[in-house]
Amino acid sequence: MKRVFAVALLVGLAAEAALAVQAAPPPARKRISASAAPAVPEGPLEAVVETAEGSFTIRLLADVAPRHVAHFAKTARAGGFDGTTFHRIVPRGIIQGGDPLSKDPAKKALYGTGGLSRQAPWQLKAEFTDRPMTRGSVAAVLLPGKPDSAGTQFFVCLADQPSLTGKYTIFGEVTSGMEVVDKIGTTAVDGDRAAVRVEIKKVTLEAMASGS
Repeated sequence: MKRVFAVALLVGLAAEAALAVQAAPPPARKRISASAAPAVPEGPLEAVVETAEGSFTIRLLADVAPRHVAHFAKTARAGGFDGTTFHRIVPRGIIQGGDPLSKDPAKKALYGTGGLSRQAPWQLKAEFTDRPMTRGSVAAVLLPGKPDSAGTQFFVCLADQPSLTGKYTIFGEVTSGMEVVDKIGTTAVDGDRAAVRVEIKKVTLEAMASGS
């Protein structure tokens, strides 16, 4: 199977370089036990992502992308992210993970090809908006030229990515632990592939306190 690479992005520093995307203390929370994914819209929820480098928290934006948030929440409740890795790193660009194939080190050659929707009726319809793709934005990975091909793979922006605004579905934003995301972004790479495994140990959903 050929590798699937997502469309190119531009990272603005002194000049923009081409990149590919294949992408205060937190409020009081209460734990949510695993269950079937609730009906759309989902939220308000946060997702605590525990990794080998530490934890970071994503506020899930159900008001912006309810279908993507519901899919992410359903996957998290089922343990679908547990044991996956951030298999793709673009320094000062993005970190990318969520591929279920990355649970198996023997399938390293296939990392980046799993967990994406290719055809109906399993398509996750795009929820593009004009929300800026800023540092800390969490968005769905797509197959090239296929806006309705999102699935479990996602990317987190390490820097503002204005050229991506409106081209990928933003369904979350990092609200704490961005230093952990930055640390993952310094992982050694072979091309744009992580040279070592940076595993997601667990993703836990937590209800946001009222008014947060």
